[in-house]
Amino acid sequence: MRPGQRPLLSSTPSLLLRSLVLLSLSPRGQAVEAENVTVLEGGSAHISCRLQNYDGSIVVIQNPRRQTLFFNGTRALKDDRFQMVLFSPQLVRITLTNVSVSDEGGYFCQLYTDDTHHQVATLSVVVLPEVPIVEVKTEAVEGGVMELSCVSPRSKPPATLRWVRDRREIPGVISQQENGKTVSVSNTIRIPVERKDNGAALICEASHPALVGQKRVRHYSLDVHFAPTVKIIPPQGILREGDSLSLTCSVTGNPLPRDIHWTRVNDTLPERAEKTGNILHMSRLSQSHNGTYLCQAHNNYGRAADHYTLLVYVSPTSHPAIAQPTSPSFRFSGEYKDPGAVVETHSAVPYAVIGGILALLVFTIICVLIVTIWCSVRQKGSYLTHEASGLDEHGEVQEAFLNGNDASQGKKEYLL
Repeated sequence: MRPGQRPLLSSTPSLLLRSLVLLSLSPRGQAVEAENVTVLEGGSAHISCRLQNYDGSIVVIQNPRRQTLFFNGTRALKDDRFQMVLFSPQLVRITLTNVSVSDEGGYFCQLYTDDTHHQVATLSVVVLPEVPIVEVKTEAVEGGVMELSCVSPRSKPPATLRWVRDRREIPGVISQQENGKTVSVSNTIRIPVERKDNGAALICEASHPALVGQKRVRHYSLDVHFAPTVKIIPPQGILREGDSLSLTCSVTGNPLPRDIHWTRVNDTLPERAEKTGNILHMSRLSQSHNGTYLCQAHNNYGRAADHYTLLVYVSPTSHPAIAQPTSPSFRFSGEYKDPGAVVETHSAVPYAVIGGILALLVFTIICVLIVTIWCSVRQKGSYLTHEASGLDEHGEVQEAFLNGNDASQGKKEYLL
């Protein structure tokens, strides 16, 4: 028996499949009975011939190819797997170890009297399925369909296979192929795959009647291939002239790109720029470092890039730039079109602007004073004019009174 194998069928009387057949009695009343045996491959089979009214006649045991194994208890075939364990007037028993499917068939118990009589003990061999094998028929590419086969190379009787994902069975196409006395079984599935399916767990289960509820299980993780993505991660904080800057290029993809390329758009990288894997480091920043830096990566399924714009400020009255990437990287093929990080510059209000505002305020106050004085002078001149007009009217009234105008000319009233 194989190490670790649990034989669920054995040669003990309680588990044997027995079929007892009685030979017709010879003139002396002798008879022989044979027992059918079912055993697991690799196990041991006990083949028994029961005798009735045995009088010492010749007993011969033969294999399915009619080769004599034992003649009255004496070995006739040189096969050490067969051993005579008991020879008595009531029972003849032999043991076959390390049973294989080639040993399957009928074993003859022959009793030679005046007439030859025999009975056949049928040996059946059960082959348990091994842990199934997963075969990739079509590789998994993002947006495509993957084809997988779960295969049990040999079993007897045929094993039952099924695919499971997240405790749900995936329907597949079952096929069987006979290989001699054993059967090869396969279960093939076709499933659409996306990037998010990478690493998803699938299970192929093999069940068999002799396993009695147990299963042989193969675990498989989906390996979905997809084009890379790239994102430049700048450091947080304020950039000053003389500071150091490290840009990290975060890359994903399956397979993961091995080479990451750093460049500066329309220019070469600064002399002091150091490239270490996916990190670009620049020390002692100055205006000569200004520019747009590009990180690129590719694999067999596409390419991607991201860019970052660096501005180094020298003026001591303005705050340096704070770099904040605003757009994620993207995949592209051919010409680069990807928008990258945007640099926002926040400056303090210059003192010249404050002085200009104060000057404008003073000018406005002066204008208001001038207008106020002008309006005051204009109002005083108008008052003097009305006063002179009133004096003229008073003179006319006085003259009329002195001339003695009568009432027939009408009465005139003057308001002084």
